Amino acid sequence: MAVLPLLPVPEFWITQLNSIGLYATVALGLVLLTGVGGLTSFGQAAFVGIGAYTSAYLSTAWGVSPWLTLWAGLALTTVGALLLGWITLRMSGHYLPLATIAWCLALNYSMANMDWLGKYDGLLGVPALQLFGWDLGAGRSLYYLIWAVALLGAVALVHLLDSRPGRVIRALKGGTTMAEAMGVSTFRYKVTIFLIAAQYAAVSGWLFAHFQRTVNPSPFGIKWGIEYLFMAVIGGVGSVWGAFTGAAVVKLVEDQLQVLLPRLIGTSGNYEIIVFGIVLVLVLKYAPQGLWPSLARWLPRSTRVRDWADAAPLPERDKPPAGAPLLEVQAVRKQFGGLVAVNDVSFEVRAGEIVGLIGPNGAGKSTTFNLVSGVLRLSAGQVRWRGERVDGLPSREIARRGLSRTFQHVRMIPEMTVLENVALGGYLRSQAGCVRAMLRLERDEERRLFKEAERQLQRIGMAEQLHELAGNLALGPQRLMEIARALATDPALLLLDEPAAGLRHQEKQALAAVLRQLRQEGMSLLLVEHDMDFVMNLTDRIVVMEFGTLLLEGTPQQVQASPAVRAAYLGTEH
Repeated sequence: MAVLPLLPVPEFWITQLNSIGLYATVALGLVLLTGVGGLTSFGQAAFVGIGAYTSAYLSTAWGVSPWLTLWAGLALTTVGALLLGWITLRMSGHYLPLATIAWCLALNYSMANMDWLGKYDGLLGVPALQLFGWDLGAGRSLYYLIWAVALLGAVALVHLLDSRPGRVIRALKGGTTMAEAMGVSTFRYKVTIFLIAAQYAAVSGWLFAHFQRTVNPSPFGIKWGIEYLFMAVIGGVGSVWGAFTGAAVVKLVEDQLQVLLPRLIGTSGNYEIIVFGIVLVLVLKYAPQGLWPSLARWLPRSTRVRDWADAAPLPERDKPPAGAPLLEVQAVRKQFGGLVAVNDVSFEVRAGEIVGLIGPNGAGKSTTFNLVSGVLRLSAGQVRWRGERVDGLPSREIARRGLSRTFQHVRMIPEMTVLENVALGGYLRSQAGCVRAMLRLERDEERRLFKEAERQLQRIGMAEQLHELAGNLALGPQRLMEIARALATDPALLLLDEPAAGLRHQEKQALAAVLRQLRQEGMSLLLVEHDMDFVMNLTDRIVVMEFGTLLLEGTPQQVQASPAVRAAYLGTEH
């Protein structure tokens, strides 16, 4: 590609490649936003228009250097993206894509109806770019800048996804509950990737303005917003290099269809849109991951180099003294409409002890867990953490105070390795942001995170499965991996929701040994479990619930001897 413009290639193909580079830059933002982050947007063309119109207007009306107009366009895009993101990213389901269509239409019609932007005729006479006296007005000279921007943007995105913030971004698509429990502000990350995608589009628009030397509203309407998303989907919406594949396929095939279809049908018209609609349906049915993943599976899969052996350990929190009050649950109540799921339940957990929370199915155990960890709001009562009232706080704030948890149904990122999933647990113990990650300036911190993740996996006996994809694991190892991730947060209290479910007998014994070791190290545990042998041989105290109420609290021996507990489980006191 580097030598192509130096060869006697027809100018048409240089122009085609320039267009592919411009389209791929926009599609890269959609890979991050939609493919990885799970936020569907049809409005990226509007941000392309902001970048193009800002540069065109400032350079023609005010004579501002095009290199300065780039930063002006990025600034304006940032303001617009933050405003639109703050409003629309609180929506979910089909409301978010509809909102992106709405503001794309609004911005496009605004551009087309402003006198000072030339209305539908647009702005003419946009100056060519100059770099150290080198005229970039011709397609062959601008080619290098377009592709340098596109490829650097792709590399920056690869770096971002392989980092602390990248793991959080990849967690957004599967829901926010797990990420919030790790201390992540998921809304802030949604706004962040929305902003990054908008800035990629704005840079493409800036290049487009100086490539075409004229700007009008047509390329920035909803049709192009759909087409950019179409490129990302065809290429592989979750793959960085799929953005280039999709842009190339759509651009080249569309041009050929515009020539061939009128000849075949015998009349002119936009028949290529019909063909692309059919192709999109077929791709979504038979190759939902797009073209690039189908090609990439034939390429050798690289394994992460283990370069963290000599990394410094992550900071650790001070553990409370043994016996100190840690968690106090005071008359908590949760009501869903007319159903009372938890009714005035009270208990406490002290530092250095293991407390079991048991009861028949439907007793309200997992709901109580969700109330304690901030996933659900209380209807009444209080939850105190080391004397501080924490009910009403979001789960990420409770996690910051030293409480971590696992889930009844395993929450993980199947496409990431076991090591990367566990490293997500170290989020609160690290600081690197998106800019540092894209510039690859956080490698020392990454090595520290992976060292901690490996240490926790060794702790639970999964050191041999570091590089296995999490989605390939059986249920039992997935649960162990989730415990390792929770341990990576360095909690003072660990909440385990059915940790032994799906484990074999030997795995349960090994897990029990790990949990006892954690208690000796000063960690407290609160666990929900249905395996009574596991609970009775592990816990110091047991809280028994029935129909959302507190039935009994006592030692394992007291619980085993209780007729009320036998009646709750077996329907009889005998």
